[in-house]
Amino acid sequence: MADFFAFQFMRYALIAGLMVSVMCALISSFVVLKRLSFLGAGISHAAFGGVALGVLLGINPLYSALGFTWVLTMIIGYVSRTGHLSEDTAIGIAYVAAMALGTIFLGFARSYNFDVFGYLFGNILAVTETDLHITAALGAVVLAALGLFHKELVFLAFDEEMAQVVGLPVRFLYYMLLSVMALTVVIAIKVVGIVLVSALLVLPGATSLQLTKNIVPMVALSLVCGLASTLSGLYLSYTLDLASGATIVLTATVLFGVAMVVSPRRRQMS
Repeated sequence: MADFFAFQFMRYALIAGLMVSVMCALISSFVVLKRLSFLGAGISHAAFGGVALGVLLGINPLYSALGFTWVLTMIIGYVSRTGHLSEDTAIGIAYVAAMALGTIFLGFARSYNFDVFGYLFGNILAVTETDLHITAALGAVVLAALGLFHKELVFLAFDEEMAQVVGLPVRFLYYMLLSVMALTVVIAIKVVGIVLVSALLVLPGATSLQLTKNIVPMVALSLVCGLASTLSGLYLSYTLDLASGATIVLTATVLFGVAMVVSPRRRQMS
């Protein structure tokens, strides 16, 4: 265990992983309750276009991914919200178009130093001190938004129609939730990659939902699951020489499987 903390890159990886797991776990309950899991997958894949745009323009890919992903997420939300297209259709079109744009951008850039594999599947061991500062700053925005509007988001997640009846700004809350999702996805790309980041948005909330339907313990359990999967996944990837992002996601999947087995609802059904 001492060797695990002996190297600076492992300490940076651990700090980044814990920050990302906290953000993903806190928003995960709302993603699951609001049934936005597919949107999370679409946002994460769409981020590839933003990353590639950054490579083409010669700027930090995380900055370009943030702007690109947020704009595309707002378009998806608007199109599906106004009834022009169903949400799943809008997501499907947007993320394949973004992936195609990303491929074209990379072709124009002709950058041979760009780590495509790292952005697709994560490279948490390559996290720098600058990455930590960016993650902390953006993470503070996410936590502030969730903290300030926690009660309203709970109302929105459980019963949007009633939330509108009692006078809550439903449209604002919906777009704010999408914005927080987009921001969280971009932050988490460095940890688990574009392909796997949606798992961190879904698995903690899905795991806690197997054990409780009360929102307060659900969020708390999501946080525990997120931290546990990150810590154990990082340690296993270090000791077994496995891909860190994939190991974190697999650990979270195992926790979900255990939660399904011991779920009170499963026992009631049997």
